Amino acid sequence: MIAPLKTNKLNYLKTTLVLLLLFATTLLNAQQVKVVKGIVVDAKTKNEVSKVKLKIQNADSTKIYKATSNSEGVFSFNNVPLGDYTLVVDDITYNRKDIPFSLNKEHADGFTFTPFEIGRKVSWMFDWGDAYGKEHYWSHWLAKTVIGFYFLCLLLVLFYSILQVTLAITYVKNKKKREEEIKPIFDPTNTPKVTIQLPMFNELYVADRIIETVANFDYPSDKLQIQVLDDSTDETVDVIAKKVAEVKARGINIQHIHRTDRTGYKAGALDDAMDRVEGEFIGIFDADFIPNPDFLQKVMPYFRDEKVGVVQTRWGHINKDYSLLTELQAFGLNGHFAIEQGGRTASGHFINFNGTGGVWRRTCIEDAGGWEHDTLTEDLDLSYRAQLKGWRFEYREDVIAPAELPVTMSALKSQQHRWMKGGAECFIKMRKQLATAKGVRLSDRIHGLSHLFNSSVFIFILLIALLSLVVLHIKDSFSDLNDLIQYGAFFLIATVFLAYYYWQSYRDKTGHFFKDFFKFIGRFFVFLMVSMGLSLNNSVAVIEGYLGIKSSFVRTPKFNVGANNDVTTNKYDKKSLSILNIGEGLLFLLFLFTAINRTIYGDLGMVPFHLMLAFGFGLVFYHSIKELRGVKVK
Repeated sequence: MIAPLKTNKLNYLKTTLVLLLLFATTLLNAQQVKVVKGIVVDAKTKNEVSKVKLKIQNADSTKIYKATSNSEGVFSFNNVPLGDYTLVVDDITYNRKDIPFSLNKEHADGFTFTPFEIGRKVSWMFDWGDAYGKEHYWSHWLAKTVIGFYFLCLLLVLFYSILQVTLAITYVKNKKKREEEIKPIFDPTNTPKVTIQLPMFNELYVADRIIETVANFDYPSDKLQIQVLDDSTDETVDVIAKKVAEVKARGINIQHIHRTDRTGYKAGALDDAMDRVEGEFIGIFDADFIPNPDFLQKVMPYFRDEKVGVVQTRWGHINKDYSLLTELQAFGLNGHFAIEQGGRTASGHFINFNGTGGVWRRTCIEDAGGWEHDTLTEDLDLSYRAQLKGWRFEYREDVIAPAELPVTMSALKSQQHRWMKGGAECFIKMRKQLATAKGVRLSDRIHGLSHLFNSSVFIFILLIALLSLVVLHIKDSFSDLNDLIQYGAFFLIATVFLAYYYWQSYRDKTGHFFKDFFKFIGRFFVFLMVSMGLSLNNSVAVIEGYLGIKSSFVRTPKFNVGANNDVTTNKYDKKSLSILNIGEGLLFLLFLFTAINRTIYGDLGMVPFHLMLAFGFGLVFYHSIKELRGVKVK
């Protein structure tokens, strides 16, 4: 009986000792340090760093304490139990740093780290070039050079937007005056003879329509001549011949001039027919236009001023509501025909004949040197040569020449390519003459050169987009350049200027301001995004123009969507997968990934811009591929 009793006492003693030990340990662990704090400093700038993520972890525990430095670089952890720990800098922007430390009873009231430096992560792109005892010296200069070039592109886009907003302000100031002016009255007994030229090339779907439309002009028949300038190589030749014979049988003066040699393309056809022109004035319409019968009655009275060499009218849009694509084109063209043409006219600056929907004085064409075909935009070229000769151009916003907008992405890109490349070619051709011509106001030189240089804005947009990715890289690599990069937000004012520009030309206003404004804002930003998406296509065109790379005149396919809504049967709308399509798809993925990645890491500064780029390139790519899949050409 004695042995079991001793054993029980021994077990009881052991249990008591274990409980006392656990109590002591618990008591010890219950002691906490009120605050563990410190300051983090950037190793390069020596400035305190905010928003740095840190953590401390006990080697014997899975419990982790987290903190983030404030605007003064101070971080703090509250109520940390005594023990051995490691402080870890765990941030996506700064290099990892581990600092072991211990907390004991002496630190019960607080533990403070000596301010310590942390280095910003420098990636492979900039992790080179130490010199003069400075880390990443050459890479730092490269970063500054990239930022400088990035800001230069932003500045050029801002300059473009400033010129546009000045035109908008001038347009608004002059609008009421133009509306109240007394318009000259048409006198059928004292009006000059006019030749209407209809340049065509394989316009199977719309040739009949434009010939019949012009034949129905309400103008003295003895003072009207119609020339169908036909360069067609398919059955369009027979369609035109049949229609011309039908119109001629009604007693209308009309000729079918068919060329088998397309030298000079549209400009060549116009120039070739000049020796057969009977009229003192020449009206020109592309095949997709449907001018109203009273078109000449509204235009010709303005030529009573013998200094007027051209009267250009505003384009209307017969299929604006066909799709989002046509709505956006109408939105952009309305800006040009209201603000650019109207604002330049009001300021007395040079404007341009838009290639169609206008009338020329024959002597003006001859005095300016005639039609030349060394650029893809012969209309812009001749316009500047004529105005430098002293001829005045009259723009009539109140006279509308309805036309059809391209309804496919491939047709739109083809049109944009020709316009952008032709504009660059005209800049190269005319810049010296415009800059040095005598008797030209300084403001006219500035606006004229910027007008010819306008297509280059797409290069700057594309460069800003691509450079923004490198700028983000720099932002992650060099903290001392962050403040400089943040000044890029100032250039958002360019968007405000452009919004004002397009608001003044917005033609879907109903009179309800807030409803109109919110609809406009949506349309405006979608227009900006699609313009960004077209920047690759248009930049290639502009670069080709500057480098003097020649290409054929690829006219925009016409569809006559009112008579034929199945646009996939248009044999002229050539579609094929190109390297540009692939590039647009890759840019869509690149900017979408960047936007998502930056959102995840909380760096939201450029996310809206990259989302807009992703949407724009994605929409252009999607429609291009969708049209490729839907081809059913006969």
